[in-house]
Amino acid sequence: MSTIEENIRSIRSRMAAAAEKAGRDPGDILLVGASKMNDAAACQAAIQAGIDALGENRVQEMTAKLQEHAYDGAPLHFIGHLQRNKVRQVVGVVSLIQSAGSWELLEEIERQAEKKDLTQEVLLEVNIGGEESKSGFAPQDLYEAAEKARDLSHIRVRGLMTIPPVEQVPHGNLPYFVEVSRLYVDISRKLYDNSFAYLSMGMSDDFEDAIAAGATMVRVGSAIFGRRHYQ
Repeated sequence: MSTIEENIRSIRSRMAAAAEKAGRDPGDILLVGASKMNDAAACQAAIQAGIDALGENRVQEMTAKLQEHAYDGAPLHFIGHLQRNKVRQVVGVVSLIQSAGSWELLEEIERQAEKKDLTQEVLLEVNIGGEESKSGFAPQDLYEAAEKARDLSHIRVRGLMTIPPVEQVPHGNLPYFVEVSRLYVDISRKLYDNSFAYLSMGMSDDFEDAIAAGATMVRVGSAIFGRRHYQ
């Protein structure tokens, strides 16, 4: 059984190969370890192996692991569905909220950030597959949301994030990644003076296609930590 360090080394190699094939600099792409259901020791192993950031999906789990110093030494991102009643537990605690997928959620992040007198960095989540089971802005509503978000004084929009549908065939998510990349470039240029930094897309099974389409950040869980065992 391979170690977390060995897994990260392998993923870095695959990321570099995908970037070079696309004519990109591998150093421009960040690796986020999706550490859901993995303990503090696993998180620390990933940090020691050079992970760029860790990402958590659940507020309760994140809060417990913070008490165990699980994330010491690396930035912490929130990458899961965020309920408005839990926003106060996340704002100012994580460096980046990747899953800001509704206007109501953005307003609550703004309120909590104002209370704490800070600016919270976020990514706008895009529901690129139009799935009812997933949160995120519909592609046709994204431009308006990004435009309105510029007026929120305690939020800084840093880019986009997406979780496409489960692919049914190899490379099936590539068209979704290409479309989100197009939205990213367009909105960054027209609304944010090309200041976007993060296009977060691609997970364990499809991060190479995401890199080919322009991802600057990939979120990898099971390929680093092993398969999760859900009860």
